[in-house]
Amino acid sequence: MEQENNFLEKEHIQQPYSVRVSRILNEFIAGFKFLKKYNKTVTFFGSSRAKPKTKYYQEAFNLAYMLSKKGYTVVTGGGSGVMEAANKGAFMAGGKSVGINIELPKGEKRNKYVQDAICFRYFFTRKVMLTFASQAYIFLPGGFGTLDEFFEIVTLIQTKKVKKIPVILVHRDYWEPLLGWIDKTLYQDKKAISKKDMNVYRLVDSVEEASKILK
Repeated sequence: MEQENNFLEKEHIQQPYSVRVSRILNEFIAGFKFLKKYNKTVTFFGSSRAKPKTKYYQEAFNLAYMLSKKGYTVVTGGGSGVMEAANKGAFMAGGKSVGINIELPKGEKRNKYVQDAICFRYFFTRKVMLTFASQAYIFLPGGFGTLDEFFEIVTLIQTKKVKKIPVILVHRDYWEPLLGWIDKTLYQDKKAISKKDMNVYRLVDSVEEASKILK
Protein backbone atom coordinates (compact mmCIF):
# COMPACT_ATOMS: atom_id res chain seq x y z
CA MET A 1 0.00 0.00 0.00
CA GLU A 2 2.87 2.38 0.83
CA GLN A 3 4.43 1.69 -2.57
CA GLU A 4 1.10 2.45 -4.28
CA ASN A 5 0.64 5.70 -2.34
CA ASN A 6 4.16 6.82 -3.25
CA PHE A 7 3.41 6.09 -6.92
CA LEU A 8 0.22 8.17 -6.81
CA GLU A 9 1.87 11.01 -4.89
CA LYS A 10 4.66 11.27 -7.43
CA GLU A 11 2.17 11.17 -10.30
CA HIS A 12 -0.42 13.63 -9.02
CA ILE A 13 1.48 16.02 -6.73
CA GLN A 14 5.17 16.21 -7.49
CA GLN A 15 5.06 16.41 -11.27
CA PRO A 16 4.20 19.70 -13.04
CA TYR A 17 1.11 19.52 -15.25
CA SER A 18 3.24 20.29 -18.30
CA VAL A 19 5.26 17.13 -17.68
CA ARG A 20 2.12 15.02 -17.40
CA VAL A 21 0.56 16.52 -20.53
CA SER A 22 3.77 15.91 -22.45
CA ARG A 23 3.92 12.31 -21.26
CA ILE A 24 0.29 11.71 -22.24
CA LEU A 25 0.88 13.18 -25.71
CA ASN A 26 3.99 11.05 -26.18
CA GLU A 27 2.06 7.92 -25.19
CA PHE A 28 -0.59 8.62 -27.82
CA ILE A 29 2.03 9.25 -30.52
CA ALA A 30 3.99 6.12 -29.62
CA GLY A 31 0.82 4.03 -29.41
CA PHE A 32 -0.57 4.98 -32.81
CA LYS A 33 2.83 4.54 -34.40
CA PHE A 34 3.13 1.10 -32.82
CA LEU A 35 -0.28 -0.08 -34.04
CA LYS A 36 0.21 1.25 -37.54
CA LYS A 37 2.32 -1.84 -38.27
CA TYR A 38 -0.71 -4.13 -38.00
CA ASN A 39 -3.72 -3.96 -40.32
CA LYS A 40 -5.70 -7.18 -39.70
CA THR A 41 -6.12 -7.57 -36.00
CA VAL A 42 -8.42 -8.98 -33.32
CA THR A 43 -8.27 -8.00 -29.66
CA PHE A 44 -8.96 -10.40 -26.80
CA PHE A 45 -10.31 -9.34 -23.39
CA GLY A 46 -10.88 -11.52 -20.35
CA SER A 47 -9.83 -12.41 -16.85
CA SER A 48 -6.18 -12.13 -15.90
CA ARG A 49 -6.85 -14.80 -13.25
CA ALA A 50 -7.77 -17.63 -15.62
CA LYS A 51 -5.37 -20.54 -15.09
CA PRO A 52 -3.94 -22.70 -17.90
CA LYS A 53 -6.14 -25.70 -17.16
CA THR A 54 -9.40 -23.76 -17.01
CA LYS A 55 -12.04 -23.71 -19.77
CA TYR A 56 -11.70 -19.98 -20.45
CA TYR A 57 -7.94 -20.18 -20.86
CA GLN A 58 -8.16 -23.15 -23.21
CA GLU A 59 -10.87 -21.55 -25.32
CA ALA A 60 -8.97 -18.27 -25.63
CA PHE A 61 -5.96 -20.28 -26.77
CA ASN A 62 -7.99 -22.26 -29.32
CA LEU A 63 -9.72 -19.21 -30.80
CA ALA A 64 -6.50 -17.21 -31.06
CA TYR A 65 -4.84 -20.19 -32.71
CA MET A 66 -7.65 -20.48 -35.28
CA LEU A 67 -7.69 -16.76 -36.04
CA SER A 68 -3.91 -16.61 -36.37
CA LYS A 69 -4.11 -19.35 -38.98
CA LYS A 70 -6.54 -17.09 -40.85
CA GLY A 71 -3.99 -14.29 -40.89
CA TYR A 72 -5.16 -12.20 -37.93
CA THR A 73 -2.73 -10.47 -35.59
CA VAL A 74 -3.80 -11.21 -32.00
CA VAL A 75 -3.72 -8.24 -29.61
CA THR A 76 -4.16 -8.45 -25.83
CA GLY A 77 -3.33 -6.45 -22.72
CA GLY A 78 -0.17 -8.53 -22.56
CA GLY A 79 -0.73 -9.91 -19.08
CA SER A 80 -1.74 -13.26 -17.59
CA GLY A 81 -4.89 -15.39 -17.83
CA VAL A 82 -7.00 -15.00 -20.95
CA MET A 83 -4.47 -12.52 -22.34
CA GLU A 84 -1.66 -15.04 -22.00
CA ALA A 85 -3.82 -17.76 -23.52
CA ALA A 86 -4.60 -15.67 -26.60
CA ASN A 87 -0.99 -14.61 -27.06
CA LYS A 88 0.08 -18.23 -26.66
CA GLY A 89 -2.43 -19.39 -29.26
CA ALA A 90 -1.12 -16.86 -31.77
CA PHE A 91 2.47 -17.72 -30.95
CA MET A 92 1.94 -21.47 -31.30
CA ALA A 93 0.14 -20.96 -34.61
CA GLY A 94 3.11 -19.06 -35.98
CA GLY A 95 1.11 -15.83 -36.10
CA LYS A 96 1.69 -12.34 -34.74
CA SER A 97 1.25 -11.95 -30.99
CA VAL A 98 1.02 -8.39 -29.62
CA GLY A 99 0.74 -6.99 -26.08
CA ILE A 100 -0.44 -3.56 -24.93
CA ASN A 101 0.67 -3.45 -21.32
CA ILE A 102 -0.06 -1.09 -18.43
CA GLU A 103 2.42 0.14 -15.83
CA LEU A 104 1.08 -0.52 -12.33
CA PRO A 105 2.43 0.30 -8.85
CA LYS A 106 3.02 -3.38 -8.12
CA GLY A 107 4.10 -4.11 -11.67
CA GLU A 108 2.42 -6.17 -14.36
CA LYS A 109 4.29 -9.16 -15.69
CA ARG A 110 4.21 -9.41 -19.45
CA ASN A 111 3.48 -12.95 -20.58
CA LYS A 112 6.23 -14.77 -22.43
CA TYR A 113 4.21 -15.32 -25.61
CA VAL A 114 4.11 -11.63 -26.56
CA GLN A 115 6.36 -11.03 -29.55
CA ASP A 116 5.87 -7.28 -29.86
CA ALA A 117 4.75 -4.97 -27.06
CA ILE A 118 4.28 -1.43 -25.86
CA CYS A 119 3.70 -0.30 -22.27
CA PHE A 120 1.54 2.59 -21.08
CA ARG A 121 1.53 4.56 -17.85
CA TYR A 122 -2.08 5.75 -18.13
CA PHE A 123 -5.12 3.50 -18.35
CA PHE A 124 -7.02 5.90 -20.60
CA THR A 125 -4.27 6.07 -23.22
CA ARG A 126 -3.98 2.31 -23.14
CA LYS A 127 -7.76 1.95 -23.56
CA VAL A 128 -7.68 4.21 -26.61
CA MET A 129 -5.02 1.98 -28.14
CA LEU A 130 -6.97 -1.19 -27.37
CA THR A 131 -10.07 0.40 -28.92
CA PHE A 132 -8.18 1.64 -31.95
CA ALA A 133 -6.28 -1.59 -32.41
CA SER A 134 -8.62 -4.02 -34.09
CA GLN A 135 -11.26 -4.96 -36.62
CA ALA A 136 -12.98 -7.21 -34.05
CA TYR A 137 -13.17 -7.63 -30.28
CA ILE A 138 -13.49 -10.91 -28.41
CA PHE A 139 -14.72 -10.82 -24.82
CA LEU A 140 -14.36 -13.87 -22.63
CA PRO A 141 -15.45 -13.86 -18.97
CA GLY A 142 -13.52 -11.43 -16.80
CA GLY A 143 -13.65 -8.94 -13.96
CA PHE A 144 -14.04 -5.18 -13.62
CA GLY A 145 -11.40 -4.44 -16.25
CA THR A 146 -13.08 -6.64 -18.85
CA LEU A 147 -16.49 -5.08 -18.17
CA ASP A 148 -15.02 -1.58 -18.29
CA GLU A 149 -13.52 -2.27 -21.70
CA PHE A 150 -16.75 -3.86 -22.94
CA PHE A 151 -18.88 -0.84 -22.01
CA GLU A 152 -16.26 1.53 -23.38
CA ILE A 153 -16.32 -0.10 -26.81
CA VAL A 154 -20.11 -0.52 -27.06
CA THR A 155 -20.56 3.13 -26.02
CA LEU A 156 -18.19 4.28 -28.76
CA ILE A 157 -20.11 2.22 -31.32
CA GLN A 158 -23.51 3.30 -29.99
CA THR A 159 -22.54 6.99 -30.24
CA LYS A 160 -20.92 6.44 -33.65
CA LYS A 161 -17.55 7.63 -32.43
CA VAL A 162 -16.15 4.54 -34.11
CA LYS A 163 -17.54 2.46 -36.94
CA LYS A 164 -19.55 -0.65 -36.11
CA ILE A 165 -17.00 -3.31 -35.22
CA PRO A 166 -17.81 -6.93 -34.34
CA VAL A 167 -18.03 -7.27 -30.55
CA ILE A 168 -18.31 -10.96 -29.71
CA LEU A 169 -19.17 -12.19 -26.20
CA VAL A 170 -18.14 -15.78 -25.61
CA HIS A 171 -19.97 -17.94 -23.04
CA ARG A 172 -23.68 -17.56 -22.60
CA ASP A 173 -23.63 -18.64 -18.94
CA TYR A 174 -21.41 -15.69 -18.02
CA TRP A 175 -22.86 -12.93 -20.21
CA GLU A 176 -26.61 -13.70 -20.22
CA PRO A 177 -27.33 -12.33 -16.71
CA LEU A 178 -25.70 -9.00 -17.63
CA LEU A 179 -27.38 -8.83 -21.04
CA GLY A 180 -30.71 -9.74 -19.44
CA TRP A 181 -30.33 -6.83 -17.01
CA ILE A 182 -29.48 -4.49 -19.91
CA ASP A 183 -32.60 -5.63 -21.76
CA LYS A 184 -34.99 -5.62 -18.79
CA THR A 185 -33.75 -2.63 -16.79
CA LEU A 186 -32.00 -0.31 -19.23
CA TYR A 187 -34.25 -0.90 -22.25
CA GLN A 188 -37.68 -2.02 -21.08
CA ASP A 189 -38.02 -0.41 -17.64
CA LYS A 190 -35.89 2.74 -17.76
CA LYS A 191 -35.90 3.45 -21.52
CA ALA A 192 -32.24 4.42 -21.15
CA ILE A 193 -31.17 2.78 -24.41
CA SER A 194 -32.78 1.88 -27.74
CA LYS A 195 -33.50 -1.66 -28.89
CA LYS A 196 -30.98 -1.28 -31.72
CA ASP A 197 -28.25 -0.53 -29.16
CA MET A 198 -28.38 -4.17 -28.11
CA ASN A 199 -27.42 -5.18 -31.66
CA VAL A 200 -23.94 -3.78 -31.12
CA TYR A 201 -22.73 -7.07 -29.62
CA ARG A 202 -23.13 -10.75 -30.48
CA LEU A 203 -23.44 -13.52 -27.92
CA VAL A 204 -22.07 -16.97 -28.78
CA ASP A 205 -21.72 -20.25 -26.95
CA SER A 206 -18.36 -21.34 -28.28
CA VAL A 207 -15.14 -20.22 -29.89
CA GLU A 208 -16.17 -22.06 -33.06
CA GLU A 209 -19.16 -19.74 -33.40
CA ALA A 210 -16.95 -16.73 -32.82
CA SER A 211 -14.52 -17.90 -35.49
CA LYS A 212 -17.35 -18.30 -38.01
CA ILE A 213 -18.57 -14.74 -37.39
CA LEU A 214 -15.10 -13.41 -38.14
CA LYS A 215 -15.00 -15.05 -41.57
